[in-house]
Amino acid sequence: MSNRDIIVIGGSSGATAPLKEILGRLPADLPAAVFVVLHIPAQGIGILSTVASAVSRLPVVQAESGMVIENGHIYLGAPDHHLLLFESHIMLGRGPRENMVRPAIDALFRSAALQYGPRVIGVVLSGLLSDGAAGLTAIKQCGGVALVQDPMDAIADEMPLRALEATTVDLCVPGTRIGDVLSDLAREQPGTRLPVPPEIRLEVEIAAGERIGSDNLARIADPAPLTCPSCGGVLSELKPEHPLRFRCQVGHAYTADTLAKEQESKVDEALRVALRIIEERAELVTRMAKDGRHSGRASVAQMYDTRAAEYREYADMIRRVMLHSLDPNAPQTQAPKTKAPKAES
Repeated sequence: MSNRDIIVIGGSSGATAPLKEILGRLPADLPAAVFVVLHIPAQGIGILSTVASAVSRLPVVQAESGMVIENGHIYLGAPDHHLLLFESHIMLGRGPRENMVRPAIDALFRSAALQYGPRVIGVVLSGLLSDGAAGLTAIKQCGGVALVQDPMDAIADEMPLRALEATTVDLCVPGTRIGDVLSDLAREQPGTRLPVPPEIRLEVEIAAGERIGSDNLARIADPAPLTCPSCGGVLSELKPEHPLRFRCQVGHAYTADTLAKEQESKVDEALRVALRIIEERAELVTRMAKDGRHSGRASVAQMYDTRAAEYREYADMIRRVMLHSLDPNAPQTQAPKTKAPKAES
């Protein structure tokens, strides 16, 4: 092709407004196809399609497997399917979730980089965590162009910031300017096609639903002493790449910040379960102490009172840890120790 004719756009929280601005500024004669993945609920795709159709001069359709790619069309990712590009048509993949989402921005970006190399323009918009950073890196590795919404302009700046950290971005501009920039870039000649790193091809196959296998995973990653939050399998750290990423043998993929967020959720859940069990234990031994006093067993009652006090101290400690995990900047306070009540005679 004589121009950059594949535009891939990804965003999450806060991305709807800049996306409307971008689509509204694309000309009716745009010599490129546009593909959009946003992290929205399944029921939200209809609203997005309605909004996109209202602001765009171009036809807007929800992507379907086998759909032939046409210039001047906007294709929206389908719920619970990875949006992938394969030769001249679209493929919807049911491969494992990446960063806990499907469709994933990274999956779309990698498939575009694999198939179209320097003809691709990748755009990362507002969003939380780091989906899109690894995919934008793949686009650059294959000779494409990388754009990022200015973090200062984004409602949620994490995705733009992670993308800027991950690779050398060609342009970082406010959302209101991206549409005009894309219109200009799409008419430029693409650069030289670069060799596709083998790990990009393998990860596209995983997103499409192909079996990963331990041998294939060992080619691109080294085992790590970490557990997959989705399936409980062993995670492997993907070989030299930024951002830091992990995959399990099933194929679930995480950037380090997404994995940390999931671990934090699991820790919080475990602490709440532990708190409930310890508080129930304290209540039980308190009742056992009361029963011992009523039956004239003073020494047994005192022993249970002491245990109840210890359990309540443990519960207070867990409660403080939970509060600190919710607000790490909160000042540490030492709760007064619970004294064991005196045994009744």
